[in-house]
Amino acid sequence: MPTTVLLALEGLKCMGCANKVKNTLLTLSNVTDVTATPQYAKVTGDAPVDELIQQINALGYKAMTANKPDLILSLNGLACGSCVAKTQAALEAVSGVVSAEVDKTSARIFGSASADALIAAVTAAGYQAQVAESAAQTETNTETAQTSTPVTVLALSGLACESCEQATRSALLAVSGVTDARVSKTRAEVDGTADSAALIAAVEAAGYHAQLADATAEITLKKPDPEGVETVRAPVTQEVAEAMQAYPAAEPSAAIQSTIPAPTEAQVEPESAAAPTAASVNHAADDDAIQLMLTGLSCASCVTKVQNALQAVPGVQQARVNLAERTALVMGHPQPQALVQAVSDAGYQAEVVVDEALRREKQQKAAAANLKRLTWQSIVALGTGVPLMIWGMIGDNMMITADNQTLWTWLGSLTLLVMILTGRHFYVSAWRALKNGSATMDILVALGTGVAWLYSMVVTLWPQWFPPEARHLYFEASTMIIGLINVGHALEQKARSRSSAALERLLDLTPPTARVVHADGSEQVMPLAEVQTGMVLRLTTGDRVPVDGEVSSGEAWLDEAMLTGEPIPQQKQHGDTVHAGTLVQDGSLLFTAKAVGSQTTLSRIIHLVRNAQSSKPEIGRIADRISAVFVPVVVAIAIVSGLIWYFVGPQPQIAYALSVATTVLIIACPCALGLATPMSIISGVGRAAEFGVLIRDADALQQASKVNTLVFDKTGTLTEGRPQVTAVTCLADADEQQVLQWAGALEQGSSHPLALAVLQKAQGLTLPAVTEFRTLRGLGVEARADGQRLLLGNMALMMQNGIDTSAVQAQLEQAASRGVTPVLLAREHQLIALLEIRDPLRADSISALQRLHHDGFRLVMLTGDNPITANAIAKEAGIDQVIAGVLPDGKAAAITELQQQGYVVAMIGDGINDAPALAQADVGIAMGGGSDVAIETAAMTLMRHSLHGVADAMALSRAVMRNMKQNLFGAFVYNSLGIPIAAGILYPFLGVLLNPIVAGGAMALSSITVVSNANRLLRFTPENSPAEADLKSNVGDQ
Repeated sequence: MPTTVLLALEGLKCMGCANKVKNTLLTLSNVTDVTATPQYAKVTGDAPVDELIQQINALGYKAMTANKPDLILSLNGLACGSCVAKTQAALEAVSGVVSAEVDKTSARIFGSASADALIAAVTAAGYQAQVAESAAQTETNTETAQTSTPVTVLALSGLACESCEQATRSALLAVSGVTDARVSKTRAEVDGTADSAALIAAVEAAGYHAQLADATAEITLKKPDPEGVETVRAPVTQEVAEAMQAYPAAEPSAAIQSTIPAPTEAQVEPESAAAPTAASVNHAADDDAIQLMLTGLSCASCVTKVQNALQAVPGVQQARVNLAERTALVMGHPQPQALVQAVSDAGYQAEVVVDEALRREKQQKAAAANLKRLTWQSIVALGTGVPLMIWGMIGDNMMITADNQTLWTWLGSLTLLVMILTGRHFYVSAWRALKNGSATMDILVALGTGVAWLYSMVVTLWPQWFPPEARHLYFEASTMIIGLINVGHALEQKARSRSSAALERLLDLTPPTARVVHADGSEQVMPLAEVQTGMVLRLTTGDRVPVDGEVSSGEAWLDEAMLTGEPIPQQKQHGDTVHAGTLVQDGSLLFTAKAVGSQTTLSRIIHLVRNAQSSKPEIGRIADRISAVFVPVVVAIAIVSGLIWYFVGPQPQIAYALSVATTVLIIACPCALGLATPMSIISGVGRAAEFGVLIRDADALQQASKVNTLVFDKTGTLTEGRPQVTAVTCLADADEQQVLQWAGALEQGSSHPLALAVLQKAQGLTLPAVTEFRTLRGLGVEARADGQRLLLGNMALMMQNGIDTSAVQAQLEQAASRGVTPVLLAREHQLIALLEIRDPLRADSISALQRLHHDGFRLVMLTGDNPITANAIAKEAGIDQVIAGVLPDGKAAAITELQQQGYVVAMIGDGINDAPALAQADVGIAMGGGSDVAIETAAMTLMRHSLHGVADAMALSRAVMRNMKQNLFGAFVYNSLGIPIAAGILYPFLGVLLNPIVAGGAMALSSITVVSNANRLLRFTPENSPAEADLKSNVGDQ
């Protein structure tokens, strides 16, 4: 895959020199694009850095890898990979900027642009920036940092899992003087001036053991900084060194070579020699997100209160609270304990989630216990309220008299006991909310039922204070309301559990154990938490892959459908990658663990899905703003309505006033408003994940639902992404096998895409030895094989050697119009074959594009290819518009032009080379096939490399937004109609006044309706989706 390298140049005096460098580098076959200035050269391709530097040095200039930025900006407001990509595209569009390396908090600028222009570009992109350091400051600050930041290394024991590591890191970060800490199961590296004794005490207090690492060995740790590499020497214990030596094939982050007892320096190399990309930085930032389990939340007002409390904690960049799941996701670097305290101060309870399995277990237990509690509370409350209501209606009509006063006193006391047993959570939550100055749904329920019971008991004890017609009792109303609302919450709890089923199915894909093969050949079944990178694991038929890795031996067919949506099992053999969660259908193999724990592709997908389920689109944030003032407004309406009925209503005025005020309090339902958006998001994002569509956040769903134009990158998106020999025409006495043997022999050893296509076609054939081999730049190759002189190349090579090509002239003329590259083979000055090479359309591209056309989308192809080839592909695929001959840095401008014409644009690309265009588009969709960079770059990522995934994503987006609008409309209409009716607006016209019990039932029904409507998304299937049949078969197999 092409990479981009930035080189710093010296000795260039003008743009003429820069163009000389550019033209020289473009002559290299493995260089695809070059941007050059007198200071920098930005090179895209597969060429080794050493070769690039050598070419530039040969021109009399000097080149080196660019490490020192000309300017560093500090950034604010960036929350995800899409924000980073958008900011990077904005900065690189500024005149004078050659390259910008961006993460969520900073941007390193290479080029001659002014700080004002850069800050203006960031501001225009919707974020904030200020100058952090100039080039001179960068150098000074780096030197200071390298000499002034002490690092203490501790040897740890007792840590068994990631939860232990997180707890230890949190304990160390809480020690005064600590600036950062990196913790594994056996060691901790602590930055800062904290005393070692205090660090050890903190670890011990967390329940583990620590000691200073002794001086029997020494390592050198490399930490990337803006200038290059910071070197910190620290001792390593014998125990740690032996653990490191046990896994020599481990990933660089885990494997440190050391010699015992002689002191040596070992290096922890970065995973790649390339500079960290924005995507990798983003992923690291996302991994630092802290998840909280919340209790005590009941409505949208609670969400607003908790979210504001979390946002106020130092170090928090963004906080997302999910009412449907009762969780919070906090991005940034806050102290976990500070988050818990903030939630507690707001009147709720929180617990930090450091282990996904433990979270799931606790959440399932809590959900089961909550459902059980709500069920028996509903039964008790309704079991008391219904008989009371029936007896009141049949017996004394709920009116107090001298004959039944004693009986109703006892029944009122019984009602109070039932209210405490079955509705205690309402009253406790309401009291907490009042103490913390917030207004929630629980306050409405507590006020409504409490006032009804209090009025009834006062009437029962002192009936002489009221006129006879006002001595109506509402004991049954209090218990019935609590019972009906509890029934609603119980049904809502069951529905919420179903909504999270898609994510739970992803969690179920990872097995709890793995079979580890030791160096002596013995096998051990080990808990998944103990598997480390570098370990060799065995898989056999029926196993699920426990971690990501690379096959070292054996062969197997793996079902990757639940991960990628791809229905056909994939063959895996030596050198292939296997992903956690996929299923071995047939075969056996050994593989080396490359990513474990939270670093596997499956874990990142789960993290992304959970992140998306916690997000809200703009339409949802409007509902939140309304919910923030909803409860106070409802209380005010209840008071005003009660006063109106008391002063101008019919007799008995006090009874009517109480009934109306209670009904208004009970019927209002901020719960429906609070659930309308998150329930649709949870169901929709989970369903999308089942179709192999990963959605970064809810805003992407809202934007995607408005898209009317789809822009496709050609290579690797519409097409296979690699040239193939599609036809072989043989002439004279040559046969196809002989032609392919000779062509393959001439191309072996070459990495050129056309050569690889020929070699793939010749795979399995015995290739003859070649002699007198020569590469003819820009023409082809020449050599001798089987004693004959052979030429393989283009038309110009044949003409230069006087070879007659008239026999294939008609085919050559048609080739360009069909997007075919002709390769000619000649033997002893005679043409013997024409090989047609092209990058063919993917097998399902045409059917997928037809499906998108049917759905009303305008289809555009954006490519750097020449117009003739591009139009040939577009005609075959059924594309509406072709934008050809566009360089990578011009793709974003092409997207902008389409947007200026009024189109809402989604860009579909590979998420790497198309990053500026993906960022500029209203929605960026990466055909990532599960790659890390693709997952981190785009607003949406398609896990299966099929354009049907685009159609599925668009259909799902529209369905989710439609469902969300239905929920919000229903919640708004319910409250807009219910509250005035409860206030008695119909009484003057129809004589109708709503009973408080009916109001309680309506309130419960509104929440149930919202949740049930959202759950319809769990059964949604895009029309004509090929993934449907495979999805059904997978569900059936579980």
